[in-house]
Amino acid sequence: MAKLHLRIGTRSSPLALWQAEHIKSELLKFGEVGSVELMKIKTTGDKILDVPLAKVGGKGLFTKEIEEAMLRGEIDLAVHSMKDVPTAVPEGLEVKIITKRENPLDSLVSRGVKFEDLPRGARIGTSSLRRKCQLLRIRPDFQIVDVRGNVQTRLKKMESEKWDAVILAAAGMIRLGYENDITELLDPAVSLPAVGQGALALETRAGNEEVNAIVRRLHHDPSAICVEAERAFLGRLGGGCQVPIGAYGVISGETLILEGLVSDLGGKRYFRETIAVNPEKRIEAGVRLAETLLRAGAEEVLAEFYA
Repeated sequence: MAKLHLRIGTRSSPLALWQAEHIKSELLKFGEVGSVELMKIKTTGDKILDVPLAKVGGKGLFTKEIEEAMLRGEIDLAVHSMKDVPTAVPEGLEVKIITKRENPLDSLVSRGVKFEDLPRGARIGTSSLRRKCQLLRIRPDFQIVDVRGNVQTRLKKMESEKWDAVILAAAGMIRLGYENDITELLDPAVSLPAVGQGALALETRAGNEEVNAIVRRLHHDPSAICVEAERAFLGRLGGGCQVPIGAYGVISGETLILEGLVSDLGGKRYFRETIAVNPEKRIEAGVRLAETLLRAGAEEVLAEFYA
């Protein structure tokens, strides 16, 4: 029987390529797979680098073109950072395979200065509204500076602009070999992570069972339970990168603990709650947690962003 030749769609950033190469190496361990080819695809989010994502608007900024290539039959699967994947997936495609999650926390890179020791008026680089609102809630004196681009670009920008720090996802730093540059992992109490942060999503065509059966072996159920709860929370809120929303699920024993937040930009109207449930109830938990925040006042905050 002939071995499969699989085509992976990926963005061309260093982190995206690392992730795609990682999945390629895992797939090549399976006897049915003879070769794996990476197909680099430029997305809308890659083309617009001089504007904060929150101002670009829309969903699927880093996935749309890749999904279109899959629907045309040009690729067999896509490797995404889960936090880039909208909760609504195009008809004919599915996101049911989530690999083992890397560290989901945010990291502080600051030439060795701990978060609590950052000077008054410190300039912090991040384009994330979620990070911005949480940082300003704790330290209103911070000056938040928008920064886009890959990990290397942001680190270089911190040096060239003489910023005090940048905030980056720990997962990307670790995957690209910059773990030693991390000054401190930020406790979720300081910076609740983005939905799906640290997890990889493998998107495939629905009904392509020959490919799906193989790729499904890379699924990691404990990671998926947490991520699915977070995405249910986000889905009920209808949010994207233009809204300050965070969620973080962890499994403790036989309990899923899910924490979520919605905030305005300055961290003044700030809604944050935690729910503990049986992991089998993860979708219901995400929806219920979102509705709790909406009733508490988050609905008014979100309406202002969506207006």
